Amino acid sequence: MRHSFLDKYSGLDSPIHRLDARTKILSLFCLIVICVSTPPQAYLGFLGYFVLLAVAIVLSRVPLGYILRRSLVIIPFVIMVTIFIPFLKPNGPGSSYSLGIGGLQIYSSGLMIFWNVLVKSFIAVLSVILLSSTTPFAKLLRGFEQLKVPGIFIMLASFTYRYVFVLVDEVERMKRARDCRCYGGKWLWHSKVIGQMIGTLFLRSYQRGERIYVAMVSRGFDGRSISLGQSQLRLADYLVATGAVSLLVLLRVAIP
Repeated sequence: MRHSFLDKYSGLDSPIHRLDARTKILSLFCLIVICVSTPPQAYLGFLGYFVLLAVAIVLSRVPLGYILRRSLVIIPFVIMVTIFIPFLKPNGPGSSYSLGIGGLQIYSSGLMIFWNVLVKSFIAVLSVILLSSTTPFAKLLRGFEQLKVPGIFIMLASFTYRYVFVLVDEVERMKRARDCRCYGGKWLWHSKVIGQMIGTLFLRSYQRGERIYVAMVSRGFDGRSISLGQSQLRLADYLVATGAVSLLVLLRVAIP
């Protein structure tokens, strides 16, 4: 099993890694909320958010290429959703630009919406990747628990993190078994086989989940997660959280 593709660099030693999980959660959550509330015309504000993230990435010593590669996995989906918005004609008056191809026009209002969605999604994705890359998942869940996040969400995240590797291994075993039986060709011509594999994976996952639940209940599980220890906030955590939130609010207020 490959257990490191979610928080590969969370074991590094850096000023960001040494911060309490709650400090990083609150700071990055504040960044996302303030970024979403920023109007799309506030270009300097977005530049300030990127600068703050860049400073945090440099201090964390997480390779920039790793963060960019992981962020580019999400961006294509955002582009697919918003790529046609610039071509939609607005209800009111607005400037447009002709592409010279079949009368196609791009409207400035649509471009602004496209920029708004793209830049805010990118900042949010970078924040989440930075958080997961600098905090071991167990500490991250403990931080959410100490912040009074509902236990059902923490439990679901915990089980997802623990068993996603099992599902990946299951898929790889099924793929090897398929290849050993001389499977070949394009997926379009073998969609029935792929559909059967997906159904089999679902049934195996459901049965595995039932067995795990029965095993946990037999060991006294009552739906509550038990933490072995509670982390304490230090002076540095208070200073970083206060400074980050204050700087973000200042950027939001100073740059309309």
